[in-house]
Amino acid sequence: MVTIRQMRSVAAVVEEGSFTRAAQRENATQSGVSQHVAAVETALGVPLFDRSAEGVRPTPAGQRYYARCIEVLRNLELATSEAQATGRGVSGRVRAGLMPAFTRAILPPVLDRFLDTYADVEVEVIEGYSGTLTEMVRAQDLDFAAVPSARATQGLTVTHLTRNPEYLVSGPALGLEHRRPLRLGDLPPLNMIVPAPNNARRAKLDEYFETHGVRIAKRLEMDAMLATLGLVASSTWVTVLPQMICLGDADGVYRRVSPIIAPGFASDFTIIEPARRPVSIPAQLFLDALREELDQNTLPFA
Repeated sequence: MVTIRQMRSVAAVVEEGSFTRAAQRENATQSGVSQHVAAVETALGVPLFDRSAEGVRPTPAGQRYYARCIEVLRNLELATSEAQATGRGVSGRVRAGLMPAFTRAILPPVLDRFLDTYADVEVEVIEGYSGTLTEMVRAQDLDFAAVPSARATQGLTVTHLTRNPEYLVSGPALGLEHRRPLRLGDLPPLNMIVPAPNNARRAKLDEYFETHGVRIAKRLEMDAMLATLGLVASSTWVTVLPQMICLGDADGVYRRVSPIIAPGFASDFTIIEPARRPVSIPAQLFLDALREELDQNTLPFA
C-alpha cells in the first residue's frame, strides 16, 4: 500500500526536479525520499522518473500519477481543515505574500476589517516581488501570494485575481495636471524609473514604451517602492504603476497621477498557491476580503 508520506515524496520530486531539493523541502534526508519513491515504483510496477546527470524528470506514468497524488493530498488537507473548523469559530493563521502594489493602499483597510471580524485569526503578511513570493509559495512557506499574471507552473495553482490599469506617476516639479489622461508618446523625453529586468512587469513596460514611441531620457532600474515614490515626489523622475498603488495619491499633493490613454494598458494579477494544498478557511476568508477591496476600488479617478 502506498502511504501519504510516500505520495508527498513523489510530488516533491516532480515539483523540484531533484531528490536533494525535494528532501530539503520535506525536511527529510535524500536517501529517505529516494526510498519512498522506490517503494511507490515497486508497488506500481512502473518507473515514475527518468534519472540522468541533468536531473530527474517524471515519466508519462509519473506525471499522471503526480496529478492523482495532488488530488489526494489537496482533499486530505481540505478534509482536515473542515473537520477542525466544525463546532468552533474561525481560527488559525494566514500567511499571505503581497507585492508593494497591494500593501500600500489595498492592504490596510483589508486588515482593519478582517482582524476586527476574525479576532482569533493570526495574519502574517510578507511583502516582496514576484520571484521571491513564488519560491516561498512553492516551498509552502506561504498559503498564497498575489503576483503579476503567471502561467501554471509545476507545483502551483494559478487563478486570476484582478486586472489593473497602469498610470504615470510624477512629482509636482514636472508640472503635469493631476488626474488628466495623457498619451505617453506626446510627452518630452522622460526620466523613467523601471523595475529590474527580473521583475515580471519589466518586459511589459519596455514593450509598451518601444511600441508607442515613449521617449526615455534616462532610465533607473529600481525594485524599491518606497524609494521610488520618494524620488518621484521630490524630482522630475517618473514611473508607471498599477492603479491600486496610486490610491494613496488621490489628493495629488506629493505625487500626481495620470491615466494613460491612446492606448491605455493594464496588468493582470493572479493568486498562486501550492498545488497539493488548498488554502485554509482563514486564508480563503482573507483572500475574499482582498478581492472585495479590489472590486470596490476599481476606478477611483474620473
